[in-house]
Amino acid sequence: MKKNFLKLIIIFIAFPTAADAKEKLSAYNPSRANSDNIISNENIKVLLRDTVKVKSKTVKLGDIFIGTRDKSDIAIAYAPEPGKRAIFDARWLLRVARTYRLDWRPLGIEEQIIVERDSLVISREEIEDSILSALIENGADKSMVLELSNRLVRLYVPTNSIAKIGVEDTSYEPRTGRFTAIITAPANDPRAIRHRITGRLHKMTEVPVLARKILGKEIISKRDIKWVKVRSDRLRRDTILNASDLIGMAAKRGLRPELPLHTSVVQRPVLVSKGSLVTVSLKAPKMILTTRGKALQNGSDGETVRIVNLRSNKIIEAEVTGIGKVSVLSIGMTAVN
Repeated sequence: MKKNFLKLIIIFIAFPTAADAKEKLSAYNPSRANSDNIISNENIKVLLRDTVKVKSKTVKLGDIFIGTRDKSDIAIAYAPEPGKRAIFDARWLLRVARTYRLDWRPLGIEEQIIVERDSLVISREEIEDSILSALIENGADKSMVLELSNRLVRLYVPTNSIAKIGVEDTSYEPRTGRFTAIITAPANDPRAIRHRITGRLHKMTEVPVLARKILGKEIISKRDIKWVKVRSDRLRRDTILNASDLIGMAAKRGLRPELPLHTSVVQRPVLVSKGSLVTVSLKAPKMILTTRGKALQNGSDGETVRIVNLRSNKIIEAEVTGIGKVSVLSIGMTAVN
């Protein structure tokens, strides 16, 4: 009898109770573990993000809040157009949080979040090139340049699309140079927004300009000249159009580079300065007569200047032939003597 009683005690100690078995079973029960996690998720503190930039067409719960776990991919609003933004205020955010049972409340009525749509930017230069190509195909002069009425225009397309412009329709008036174009971006996308663009085409003229700064009285050489294209309607009548009208000329004053030049800013180099001593020569048959004189005015190559003969103190006229050199006209021979 005693032996049987001891066996029962040992069996009771070796095997767990029903409560212990239930506790251990739940520890290894996946479904019970998942349900515990779900319950704990509802108690996680949810935070509002600082900034939001989305790539898709919708705004999801996880884009706005941190800590949404399995609810992150729920779409709650349409995203703004590419390049634009939307503002969600505290009331809207609180309504969303209550709808999806998120543990979040705004700190104040002024709390909000700004959502931007991630996008690719098509610059004004790209827009101009696309429209100009379309106008040239319709007969416009390819040497012209295009200017948009709105120089600040930009287009935005989604990041997952090709940033290419489509030109659907153009109209051009050659007399005034004005044009109108309807463009879309991305090109060939039926959902793309159409934009009406206006502007003008300008005729261009190639003109010689200075490649460097030129000082006053400095002689301009061929290596000092480069060519640029300038709008024809911005050129003055006295604008120098030929390089030959610049090479060998002297600047009357300091000249800046890259700007069209006018005939009034250059002159022939002064070879004889007013008040300077010059060598006066006269070529006669079988002889050359020379004397010294004083210039009464400035003179460039080929110009006629007045000279005082230092021997006779008489005034003669002579042609400038070089630096400090003049040649007496035939009628001035008596004056030389």
